[in-house]
Amino acid sequence: MSLKEQIYSVLIVSASDSFNAALTDILPEAKYYPIIKASSASEANRARAERAFDLILINSPLPDDSGVHLAIDACCMSTSAVLLIVRSDIHDEVYDKVSPYGVFTLPKPIAKASMIQALRWMVSARARLSKSEKKTLTLEEKMEEIRLVNRAKLLLISKLNMSEPDAHHFLQQQAMNKCISRKEVAENIILTYS
Repeated sequence: MSLKEQIYSVLIVSASDSFNAALTDILPEAKYYPIIKASSASEANRARAERAFDLILINSPLPDDSGVHLAIDACCMSTSAVLLIVRSDIHDEVYDKVSPYGVFTLPKPIAKASMIQALRWMVSARARLSKSEKKTLTLEEKMEEIRLVNRAKLLLISKLNMSEPDAHHFLQQQAMNKCISRKEVAENIILTYS
């Protein structure tokens, strides 16, 4: 699926109704859905606890936070692409604080074209993060399979006095004979001999 066909969930964190309205106008539902709005950092944290978001846009300051802590936390604790929008007079200082964590920043006021470009960058970043997330899950699944197979081999060695090569061969042979994965064979052995 291309980035143009993908639909992205969005959390807008802003106490400004005019900002929310302007931003909603450039987020077509065909590409951005659902669009959830929060007016404070605490409300945003509740929304983040309920579901994951692809994109998080924070209009600083918020009534209960500058937005910096929320942006850093959102980047560190999720795979969301995060944009922090701050006053132009403090933009460089805020950028220095948040950029090491992967937070995008823009100074206010923002032209519509700049906001659209920032959204495109965020979509690209989210796609990259999504690929990394999938690789991590695959690696974790593979590591879990290796742990189970090794545990099953140890049980075969200790309970049936097999050598390590014999236990390895037994697992492979059972998987082939039964047309199941080595992980499933290992789980069955663990259930049988534990």
